[in-house]
Amino acid sequence: MHEDGHEDAGGTGPLPGGPPRIPPPRASVEDTGLPLPVPGPAVAPEPAPPVLEHRVLKSLLGAWALAACSADETNAVEDHLGHCGPCAEEALRLRGAVGLLHPAESLDLDPTLRTRVLTSCLDRRPPRIPVPEWAAPYDAETARLDALLQDIGGSEWHAPVRLRWFEGDGPVSRRTTVAGVIAHLLSVDGLVAVALGLDDPVGVAGAARAEGVERPTPQERTEAYWRSSRVPPTRSVRGPWREQSHSIVRSVSFVEEGAPAAGGVAGGEASGRLTVAYGGFELPLSDSMLDRAFECWVHAGDIADAVDYPYEPPAPRHLHRMIDLAARMLPVSLAERRRAGLSSRSVRHLVTAGAPGRSLRLEIEGSGGGEWLIPLDSPGAVGSADHEVAHVALDGVEFCRLAAGHVSPEEAAAGQDGDRDVIRDVLSAAASLSRM
Repeated sequence: MHEDGHEDAGGTGPLPGGPPRIPPPRASVEDTGLPLPVPGPAVAPEPAPPVLEHRVLKSLLGAWALAACSADETNAVEDHLGHCGPCAEEALRLRGAVGLLHPAESLDLDPTLRTRVLTSCLDRRPPRIPVPEWAAPYDAETARLDALLQDIGGSEWHAPVRLRWFEGDGPVSRRTTVAGVIAHLLSVDGLVAVALGLDDPVGVAGAARAEGVERPTPQERTEAYWRSSRVPPTRSVRGPWREQSHSIVRSVSFVEEGAPAAGGVAGGEASGRLTVAYGGFELPLSDSMLDRAFECWVHAGDIADAVDYPYEPPAPRHLHRMIDLAARMLPVSLAERRRAGLSSRSVRHLVTAGAPGRSLRLEIEGSGGGEWLIPLDSPGAVGSADHEVAHVALDGVEFCRLAAGHVSPEEAAAGQDGDRDVIRDVLSAAASLSRM
């Protein structure tokens, strides 16, 4: 090396003050014996919406509004709507039309909801004192009517209602209001309350006796109640009616269970020994509860018609019990019409109690239906298929409307076979079961 620091020609070090030496090239990775690096997966760019012609995109607007386009078509349409005003307006109109194709669900509760919820709960944990089976229809129908009353407005309590029934061979009606109907139910349900030892509503019995009637009929009780009020009934009548119906259900539950009733009768047999006076006749407590359930349903239908409210028939098992009560009362109604000279022809001979006699087969179709053999010649006779002289087939709800006096015997849509006079007598006797 020279003194000036420069590397001589044969040396390997840098010369003093000279330029830096250029490094040699790096060795290739293949020459090192190390594993080669593995390239990572390539990230594919997001595909752009397919390019479609304007006419194609416009034709897809209907499918897009119905959410029936593929993902690519949806992206293409929505990208197009961002810069095409006419198509965007058309898309909004189509979306609005699709909304109209799906009507809003009704806010009205299913009338059977309460019964189904209670049944489910009672299946899991039976009540200490259950409601008797023969009182269940009254419990259900009063609950359904109470739900209807809760939904109607204040002015609707004064909506006109016409009560209809049959007397003799002709229809009778009485005009009142929704509140007046509830007052009528309150006063007549009071017959059951009195039989159970409960308070008579608003002194109806006293008002009737003051008018010279010792054992007022349901109509006389109602008229006395209406007259005793200084002003026409209002929505305030719902509270007393509701409380009375609850008290009746509680009381009959204790009677059936065997606990002493308010009237002093005890034991499960009390339901058969207690009777309810309806003025000119009496009914056992169990039948009276069915009668009150039937009238509650009928008048709830009257109210629903007056306020334009949907209302369904009772549960099939409850409807069957109501129809059975009416069928069992038909022989007595036939006898009463016969004594009043309203039968189409006289009976040739009376049948002794317990003996078979001429009979009509009453076939009730549909919900709550069944078959009954109605003895024709005497209330104490036994229906007999061997002595069948006529056959009538009726829908269950239609038969109940006939028994409620809402349709005439001539209007009742019935399939008929056999003695026409007998059929007319039985249909007329069914209409005569009705009352205010």
